[in-house]
Amino acid sequence: MSQAAPRSQRLSADDWAQAALEQIATQGVAAVAVEPLARRLGVTKGSFYWHFPSRDALLQAALERWEAAEQELVFGALEQVPDPRERLRALFRLVAHEARSHIIYSELLKALDHPVVSPVMERVSQRRLDYLAASFRQAGLGRTDAQHRARLAYAAYVGFLQLSLQLHQPRLHHDEFEAYVEHVMDTLIPPS
Repeated sequence: MSQAAPRSQRLSADDWAQAALEQIATQGVAAVAVEPLARRLGVTKGSFYWHFPSRDALLQAALERWEAAEQELVFGALEQVPDPRERLRALFRLVAHEARSHIIYSELLKALDHPVVSPVMERVSQRRLDYLAASFRQAGLGRTDAQHRARLAYAAYVGFLQLSLQLHQPRLHHDEFEAYVEHVMDTLIPPS
């Protein structure tokens, strides 16, 4: 975890948003609170109110930061891959090895009833499903088959997170996990 910032350092709204994301990753959405974050950052609550009118405004900023970073991480580099099947393989490998992102996503799934979390998760999920469906279409599947395959791929991702992070199923050893990822790719990505 990050260390407390020196009091003389002026924090930005982005610093607060990043601290809130770290709090979500370690303790969940409900743990995002002004006083503990201020203590952790080594500042007073006044610093928070300089940037945000409320906890929900901070949460909104943190989730927007996460959403933008996730979009860039997941989709940014992949557009360079011209072959749609290889792009899907690159996507599956990238997502499989991005642990911090999984933890935040899993914590956000637990907070879907929160009015700030729900619309962000709906946007992120829809964007991911649309991207998957478009990629499967580019890989040669028809519209309906591509949509079904996108749902299946996304359900496999969310289900694996639930098994690993929520239900605390035994963690796969490295080789087992790599074999699982290969199996998922072989199962879901249509052959050339």
